[in-house]
Amino acid sequence: MKRVLLIVLVLTALTAAFLYFNRGTVVTFIVDWRGLSEPFVGVTADGQLQPDLFPIVASGPSTYGVVEAAREFLASLDDAQRAETLFAVDDDEWRRWMNIHLYDRRGAGFLNMNDVQKEAGYGLLEASLSPTGYNQARDIMKLDTTLGELRGDDFEWYGEERFWLTLMGEPDHDKPWGWQIDGHHLVINYFVLGNQVVMSPVFFGAEPVIAESGRHAGTAVLQVEQDRGLAFVNMLSDEQKAVAIQAEEKTGSNNVGEFYSDNVVVPYAGIRGDELNADQRMALIGLANVFIGYLRAPHAEVKLEEVARHLSDTYFSWVGGTAPDSVFYYRIHSPVVLIEFDHQGPIGLGHLAETDGPQRNHIHVVIRTPNGNDYGKDLLRQHRQLQH
Repeated sequence: MKRVLLIVLVLTALTAAFLYFNRGTVVTFIVDWRGLSEPFVGVTADGQLQPDLFPIVASGPSTYGVVEAAREFLASLDDAQRAETLFAVDDDEWRRWMNIHLYDRRGAGFLNMNDVQKEAGYGLLEASLSPTGYNQARDIMKLDTTLGELRGDDFEWYGEERFWLTLMGEPDHDKPWGWQIDGHHLVINYFVLGNQVVMSPVFFGAEPVIAESGRHAGTAVLQVEQDRGLAFVNMLSDEQKAVAIQAEEKTGSNNVGEFYSDNVVVPYAGIRGDELNADQRMALIGLANVFIGYLRAPHAEVKLEEVARHLSDTYFSWVGGTAPDSVFYYRIHSPVVLIEFDHQGPIGLGHLAETDGPQRNHIHVVIRTPNGNDYGKDLLRQHRQLQH
């Protein structure tokens, strides 16, 4: 009996050790299995796709610089790296992203690149994003080093180079392709078809959001998004706030569009654009543009025009307080865009937090294209129909 008990204890210890040292792989297997168990549909308001929202257009801003930057990055990789980085344009690799640290990424990791490859990788980001979007993405990466420092130099999972690039399809001026950066607190999916760009899903986050010490002291992110959101809700009258505010107390995380939420149903909530006055409507467009403006300017203007066309059926909702120091969540939701801003509870810095409730030191932002065009999938579908 003692021998059997000893064997059980040893096996249990070995299993626990295996799970611990391979916890990233275990988590990856579980979330991939669950997340990819159903085919892609897209974010909807009621479970039904609204059709004909994203036509293929023959003219528009050039994507030449993005294509050439992607080609330069691919050319910098050796054969083995290229094989790990390049996927088919419709591969499920698009959907394999996670905004937490405990996940096995694929592609070319900045941590393992030489200086030339890193420069080309950052060059792809810089060519694709606006200066504001690029600088914020790089600062988010830097703040992951700050998080590691605050955790006692814990760089097993954290650090500004623990981000991976993948390409879906060969970069081309006419054929569909795209790229993805994936890592803790930064995910960008960027689809290109001719002169059209779809940049979603996007995830920006940070904990801390301001580095008060360490090698990146003074770095700060997501403050404009925070302050502009608070300013907008306080433009509303008391009657309008009663419609927009879904709850005056924020007790947890409220984002609905994070990893493996490709098919989430998000009912419209809050105040509609046609219930706002002219100044408020302009302010709402301006608030949306803070997030859309992560994209390079010519394509951001195209997207903003698309959002403006649906302003009357755009909803703004809020959870939390409206005082200068409040924590809160807000959502901008229309047939063509879903934007979320969320103050979250401490995770990586839980050991330093005074409370486990939502705080301003941990922020998550999500941007999605509802009705089937995340990852540019509706454009890809139409492109293939035209080809056949």
